[in-house]
Amino acid sequence: MIPKLSFLPFKKFTNKSKVFRPSRREFLKLGSLATGGFMLGVNFQCSGPKGETLTFAPNAYLSINGDNQVTIIAHRSEMGTGIRTSLPMIVADELGADWKSVKIEQAVGDEATYGDQNTDGSYSIRMFFEPMRRAGATARHMLMEAAGKKWDVDPSGCDTRNGQVIHAASGQQVDFSDLLDLLQDMEIPDQETLKLRKLSDYKLIGKDVPIYDVKDIVHGKALFGADIDLPGQQIAVIQRSPVVGAKVINYAEDKALEVPGVKRVIKISGNGAHPGLNKPLEGIAVIADNTWAAIKGRAALQVEWDLGENKDYQCAAQMEDMIRETLGDGKLRREKGDVKTALGSAGKVLEKTYRAPYYAHATIEPPAALAHYKEDGTIEIWAPTQHPQWARDSVAEALELDAANVRVNVTLLGGGFGRKSKPDYVVEAALLSRAIKKPVRVQWTREDDIHHDFYHSHSAQRIKAGLDAQGNLIAWNHHTVFPAIGGTSSADELHPSDGEMGLGCTDFPYDVANIRIESHEAKAHARIGWLRSVSNIHHAFAISSMLDEIAEVRGMDPVEHILSLLGEDRQLSFNEEMEGEYPNYGEDITAYPWDTARMKRVIERVSAEANWSKSIQDGKAMGFAAHKSFLTYVACIVEVSRDENGKITIPEVHYAVDCGIAVNTDRIRSQFEGGAQFASSLAMSSAINFENGQVKQNNFDSYQIIRMPQAPKQIYTHIIESQEKPTGVGEPPVPPYIPALCNALYKLNGKRIYELPVKEAFV
Repeated sequence: MIPKLSFLPFKKFTNKSKVFRPSRREFLKLGSLATGGFMLGVNFQCSGPKGETLTFAPNAYLSINGDNQVTIIAHRSEMGTGIRTSLPMIVADELGADWKSVKIEQAVGDEATYGDQNTDGSYSIRMFFEPMRRAGATARHMLMEAAGKKWDVDPSGCDTRNGQVIHAASGQQVDFSDLLDLLQDMEIPDQETLKLRKLSDYKLIGKDVPIYDVKDIVHGKALFGADIDLPGQQIAVIQRSPVVGAKVINYAEDKALEVPGVKRVIKISGNGAHPGLNKPLEGIAVIADNTWAAIKGRAALQVEWDLGENKDYQCAAQMEDMIRETLGDGKLRREKGDVKTALGSAGKVLEKTYRAPYYAHATIEPPAALAHYKEDGTIEIWAPTQHPQWARDSVAEALELDAANVRVNVTLLGGGFGRKSKPDYVVEAALLSRAIKKPVRVQWTREDDIHHDFYHSHSAQRIKAGLDAQGNLIAWNHHTVFPAIGGTSSADELHPSDGEMGLGCTDFPYDVANIRIESHEAKAHARIGWLRSVSNIHHAFAISSMLDEIAEVRGMDPVEHILSLLGEDRQLSFNEEMEGEYPNYGEDITAYPWDTARMKRVIERVSAEANWSKSIQDGKAMGFAAHKSFLTYVACIVEVSRDENGKITIPEVHYAVDCGIAVNTDRIRSQFEGGAQFASSLAMSSAINFENGQVKQNNFDSYQIIRMPQAPKQIYTHIIESQEKPTGVGEPPVPPYIPALCNALYKLNGKRIYELPVKEAFV
C-alpha cells in the first residue's frame, strides 16, 4: 500500500521568481496525488538581476537546477543499511538521471513533507519503493513532454538517460536543464496513466551500487552525532538512575564544580518505574566546556538515590519464575485442532525449554545529541536518530513547544539496531540547552549505553511436540514468556502484544494438525525496547532448534524435514486460528501472504549452494535453519570447525534470501554479512544480567561482542530473483543464524543447546 503523505507546499520566492500556480483542474490532481504520496509543484527561483536560474521541483524528493544538477532528498536515516543510497537510486533510475552526478541531501524530520521517516522495522524499501518510482516517473514524463514540444515530436518516442531526454528516431538529445523554461506551462501527469519503467529496463535497481557516503566514511569526513560542533557549545554527561524508577533524594555538586571546565550541575526529572519509550531517566547532568571535564565532574558528584520498586530485581530469579510459568496453562494466542488430546495419544512426546538473556544494542557509536535552544523560543537539534519525527514531537512535548518550533537534523548513525529510534537522549539535550540558553551536546559513554539501554528482553520458552506411532508430527504446543515492550510504559502490560507474538511465534507455518500457542505473564523491571529482529530472535532459536531435534528423532535429514512440514504450496493467513489478529508486520495479509512455496525455494537454494549433502570430514559440521521475518524468506546454513586444540571457528555461512525485488544487491549482501556478525555475538558471547535492579556489565570487556577470530570467515548471500513486492533485509538475517549455528554445534559436539549464549571454546 502506498503511504498517505503530504508533500512540500509551493515555495514562495520574491523578486523575479516565477512560481507555478495550478489551475483548478491541476489542483484537483494535486489533491488526489497527495493521498497516494505526492503533492507536486514546479518551482522556479530567481538567481539575480542578470537572468533567472530555473529549478524544477516536481515533488519533495527531487529537484533539477539550471546546471543540470539532480538533487534527491534522502528522508530515511543512514546507519549502514544503505537506505540513504537505495531510495534515491529508485528515483534516479526511474527519472533517467546520471547517477554519478546525482547529489543526495538528508531531510530534516518533517512528516508533513516526507511522510514516515522512522527508519526501523525493515520497511523503508517496502513502504517507499512505489512512491519513489512515481516521484521519478512524474518528472520523467514532464521532461519528455517538454522535449516533445521543443522538437515538435510525439513525446512517447522520447526517453531519458544520463540526465538527458533522447529522441531515438531523430537522434536528438537535450539536457534536463535546457527544458526547464518549457515546464512552466506543463500539466502534472495523471497518476492513473503514469507509465513506469519495466524492471528489466532499470540500470541501477537490481545491481551493486556502493553507498553514497562511502568515501567520506572511509576518509573520516562523514559527520556522525558527536561530530557536530557549534560556537559556544557545552558538553553534558549525566549520572542516571542506577535502577529504573529510582529518584534523587539529594545530591552534592560542590566537588563537581571544582573540576576545571565544569560550569553547571542540573537535575533532570524522571518518569517513574515505567518511564515509557521516549522520556529520559532521572539524573544529574554535569555541563562543562569539554567531554573530559564533564566526565570527571560527574565522577565527583555525590548522589543519594531512592532506588524504588525495582531495587530488588534479580533477572536470574525472574528467569526461574518464567520457566515455572510455562509449566501451566497460559493465555491462548493461537489454536488449531486439539493439542491436549493429540499429546495424550501421541506415541512419543518431546518437551524442551529454551532460555535467552537480555541483550543490549551496543552500537559502536553511543548515543549523542546536540541541541540549540534559541532566543526566539525555537530549538534546533542534530542527532543520529532513526526517528526524527518522534524526536521532534518528544522534544516539543518536553519543552511545551509547538512541534513547528523544533527542527531535527539527522546525522549519520554509527549503528542503530532500534536503539536510536528512541529519543530519550535527544530530549535530554533539549532540556539542558533550554536550561542554560546555550548549545549543549549530551554525550553518552559506553558504560552509560550498557547500563541504561532499552534492552531486548530475556525469555523462556517451553515447546512440547507429539509424534504418532508412525513418527509424524501431530502436535505442537509452544509456551513463550518474556517482559513485553509495552511494560516499559505500563505496569499492566504483562503479556507480549499480538505484534510481538507475531514475530516468529503465532505465525508458525508448518502443516501440523494440532497447534496451541500460549503466552505467560512477566513484569518489566527494566526499559525494554526493540532490537534488530525483535522477538524473532528467541522465537526462531527455540522453534528451529526444536524442529532440528524432532528431525533427528524421526530419522530425517533436517532440510528434508522442514520441506515436508511446509506441506503443499499454499498461502497462509493465520487469522482464523488467532485469538487476536495476526499483524503481519503492518501489511495486509492478502497483499503479503505467508507463501510456503517461497520458503521452499530459499531452503532448496541454500542447500544447493552450501552443498548440504556433501560428506563432512571429522572436526566439521553443518547446521540449518529457515525463518521468515519482516516479510522476507531466509534460509541459513552455518559450518563450524574444531581444530586439534579444541578451538571452534566458523569457516562458512550460506544464506538464501527472497526479499522480492532486490533494489541494491550490494547492500543486501552487506546486511546479511553484518547480520551474521551481529547474530554471532547474540549466540556466542553477549548477555546482560541484572542484580538488585542494576546492570552488572560495564563495557565491551563484560558485555562482549565477537572479535575478528570469532567472526564467520566467509559469508555467502544468494539472492532469489523475484518480481514480488520488495520487503526488508536489515533484520531478517539474524533469526535463522542463531539456531543454524546451534544445530551445527550439536552435530559437532553431540550436545544440544537450550540456553544462550553458547558456552563453547570459540577462538
